[in-house]
Amino acid sequence: MPDLFTWEFATDPYPAYAWLREHAPVRWTRLPSGVGAWLVTRYGDAREALAEGRLSKNPAHHVGESRGKTGIPGERGADLMTHLLNIDPPDHTRLRRLVSKAFTPRRVAAFEPRVRELTDRFIDGFAGRGEADLIHDFAFPLPIYAICDLLGVPAADQDDFRDWAGMMIRHGNGPRGGVARSVKRMRSYLVELIHRKRGDLGDDLISGLIRASDHGEQLTENEAASLSFILLFAGFETTVNLIGNGVHTLLTHPAARRELQASLARGESALLESAVEELLRYDGPVELATWRYATVPLTIGGQAVAPGDPVLVVLAAADRDPARFGGPDTLDLARRDNPHLGYGHGIHYCLGAPLARLEARTALATLLTRLPDLRFAGDPAELRWRGGLIMRGLRTLPVEFTAEPSRGSRRAGDGPSPA
Repeated sequence: MPDLFTWEFATDPYPAYAWLREHAPVRWTRLPSGVGAWLVTRYGDAREALAEGRLSKNPAHHVGESRGKTGIPGERGADLMTHLLNIDPPDHTRLRRLVSKAFTPRRVAAFEPRVRELTDRFIDGFAGRGEADLIHDFAFPLPIYAICDLLGVPAADQDDFRDWAGMMIRHGNGPRGGVARSVKRMRSYLVELIHRKRGDLGDDLISGLIRASDHGEQLTENEAASLSFILLFAGFETTVNLIGNGVHTLLTHPAARRELQASLARGESALLESAVEELLRYDGPVELATWRYATVPLTIGGQAVAPGDPVLVVLAAADRDPARFGGPDTLDLARRDNPHLGYGHGIHYCLGAPLARLEARTALATLLTRLPDLRFAGDPAELRWRGGLIMRGLRTLPVEFTAEPSRGSRRAGDGPSPA
């Protein structure tokens, strides 16, 4: 049995997951937090578990001495538990319907010019230097400011959100004090913002939630704050990792990177779209799906699971299962048969997936076009991955490239400066 959740494992968990798929596809494991959980690693079992109605998302079903140690750090103390990742039907159905009314494909499509503007603006911030940390300078600030714009957070307040989000992403798996304070500040701000918007509705997502609530759907203040919080939280960290992991994968696969660049130079989009899906499968941003809890005795992959037991579906393992994917450890940007689980499956499928895909396509295409000789600055073997449970992402990604000629300085007040 390989060691799990070590620094070496965080760097490359895939050999360990291959062992689990073959020898112990549903295995009881003690996590670093002390919580015990079943890890589900085969694609077929994972897909079934993600759609299993007898696996609840509500932490109230968790039994045992480790109860209360699961979930997003700080959310319990900040009273932000009533969001889509913690509830079941019928409440989940009601709240997802509300968010779906506000978070429409039309709204995401109309947001594309703003994503392009932000992408170019952040690249402008470092393109003249010939070097950057692509996590700090690009992959982190881009989705933060994008989701703030979409939610309707005023530009003057968005730097605060960047600071709070930075605390969560840096320390989300370490000491919880700083994270809890950031989450509480975020909640207080969101409650105040919701009150302000009730008197001055705009064309943003929070205003859309308020409108949907005012037209007959019941939405409490706490639900509104919790929904806004999870849209922000889920809407930035997954995209930070998708961009960071995606660039890392392309830099470690130069032939695939050159193929994608050539396709972009020809003005083609098909390879870019399939490339984002393959990057989600090959080394995706979400390593394990969020917590589930058995509500009755059930069997997963031949393994008996008792009521109250936590279950963690290992998306990273399922998406490299040779029983479902040909050549699963090979990067194939043109892969067509690719029903990966990178954004989940079933009623909890990620609502923000279209926005994340838009941001990833825009970010990768612009980086590879504007900085065609992008390369690692230093030994890629020395890069460090954030130790964690749910998310998979790099701490830093130092790169170098031929500096761009100056595109002119930005006008004061035309948006956020790079983080």
